[in-house]
Amino acid sequence: MNSTPGSSALQSIAEWPVDNAGAAIVSASGETIAAFGDSGRVYELASVTKLLVAHAVLVAVEEGAVELDTPAGPPGSTVRHLLAHASGLDFTTDEIRAAPGEQRIYSSTGYEVLADTVESATEIRFADYLAEAVCEPLGMTATALTGPAGHGAQSTVADLSRLAAELLSPRLISPELHAQQTSVQFPGIDGFVPGYGRQRPNDWGLGPELRDSKRPHWTGASNSPQTFGHFGQAGTFLWVDPVLCASCVVLTDRPFGAWAKPLWADFNDTVVTEIRTMNNIH
Repeated sequence: MNSTPGSSALQSIAEWPVDNAGAAIVSASGETIAAFGDSGRVYELASVTKLLVAHAVLVAVEEGAVELDTPAGPPGSTVRHLLAHASGLDFTTDEIRAAPGEQRIYSSTGYEVLADTVESATEIRFADYLAEAVCEPLGMTATALTGPAGHGAQSTVADLSRLAAELLSPRLISPELHAQQTSVQFPGIDGFVPGYGRQRPNDWGLGPELRDSKRPHWTGASNSPQTFGHFGQAGTFLWVDPVLCASCVVLTDRPFGAWAKPLWADFNDTVVTEIRTMNNIH
């Protein structure tokens, strides 16, 4: 695994207990500030898929195919509830565990319902809609949804760097919709972040998880509360820190587990320090 010069944080990935990994630090302009590994290697994204799917759903909202308040999922639930894991649906089944808006129940099933909702409204197979609405305009040529909408995409560091730039400074959705995408939906409700325990509250946007003041967390303690993103059980993550005007993408081929939790937190703190130094932020 090779790295570009100038980032000791990214170079530290060479010591991680993974066979393959790639990473990038990206600016709002889309410039790759630093990179590690083969940026063109295809990895399973696991739940980082949800960032792609959510962005495609928001493009459908912009196009008028669906609305955030379009009914979808359990009775009383809407597209907004599903994007923000507030529909009450179970993680992997169609069991309803709570009324909409009462609990933050992380649900991959909810994202499959979202995909079905957009597919029905547009009469376009959702994997094709995602490709046409997000991947093609962003130049994400190696990215594809090959499985369920909650966790079934594949991509590369190069492609996700383009998504990261879009999430920092969007051109596929309006500033107004982006503001909703990255702000708390259904404030004050509690729930679990997989692998990191119960959070009170467990704030979420329209797709991205919001860092806020969560402890423990997979981002760094020095990431701003405005940081948002997602991690995946494939050992993958993407975060965007608007205060830093930068983002970080990491893909690996080892499933998330006890190895990742201390490494990721320390790694992300080091990345934040490097970005602050690069940008002369004090």
